[in-house]
Amino acid sequence: MTGAASPLPPALLLLGPTASGKTASALALAQALPIEIISVDSALVYRDMDIGTAKPTAAEQAACPHHLIDIVSPADSYSAARFRADAIRLMAAIGARGKVPVLAGGTMLYFKALRDGLSDLPAADAELRQAIDAEAAERGWPALHAELARLDPAAAARLERGDAQRIQRALEIVRLTGRPLAESYAKKEDDPLPCRLLPIALAPSDRGVLHARIAERFDAMLRAGLVDELRRLRAHYRLDPAMPSMRCVGYRQAWEYLDGEIDHDTLRFKGIAATRQLAKRQLTWQRQFRETWPDFVELDCLRPDLPEAVLQTALRLLHDLR
Repeated sequence: MTGAASPLPPALLLLGPTASGKTASALALAQALPIEIISVDSALVYRDMDIGTAKPTAAEQAACPHHLIDIVSPADSYSAARFRADAIRLMAAIGARGKVPVLAGGTMLYFKALRDGLSDLPAADAELRQAIDAEAAERGWPALHAELARLDPAAAARLERGDAQRIQRALEIVRLTGRPLAESYAKKEDDPLPCRLLPIALAPSDRGVLHARIAERFDAMLRAGLVDELRRLRAHYRLDPAMPSMRCVGYRQAWEYLDGEIDHDTLRFKGIAATRQLAKRQLTWQRQFRETWPDFVELDCLRPDLPEAVLQTALRLLHDLR
């Protein structure tokens, strides 16, 4: 994936935190280059979850072929392993059509899985997860974080005490394998990539401006009917708040509101705070990519000419690959 030359055709990656301008930048690429967009977003895969995921509009999707959007029910799950397999298949097919794949999104785990392959981890165990959830309901996630710290101090040190989803998965792996996560992350053989990955990352020069954008966007989601959207989802699908779809930022807080656990002001406060935390995690991932990925290019997402800057960067990367 690195080096001055590569026999592989190119694939552009466009990654960045929430509200950084990825959609507009990807569409700018579509106006100038023969591309198809592969979504790298763990929320956009869900059907009927449009408002809270900031899903590209029908017009935006019509402007350029989009993939991995609206492919599973909110009652189902979608994994990094499935994403990698789908992305490899799509990259090969798009390249065969003479076009350039553009993988755009903010789910950094998916980008890592694509670049580095997958680890030899056990599959999810529904019964064990239910048991862990029951323990959390009784003792609280901080108590389970403390248990993880006893069993696997290194894994616990990387997780916050209230990070329910990751604590659950870490405990599940440790209990299933009887060994720390680091030992379970032994790399297994994966399907090779059909493309050379050319990453373009978006990052803010001023976090405060990004935070203001996040607040504005969440307010726009509320005005557009995020709560009503979740109400319809709950009526149409058999959902519970522990499902991956309902753990998405915005939906998790709207669920609490519909259940009467919080008021509207708290919904707004918690939704914005959770989105800011998501952006912080995404930027941490990007910093790690920047330190370990020689081809990595980063642009200020606050620059007024961002779509044009992304296009010019993409043109340069594609030219240099020839």
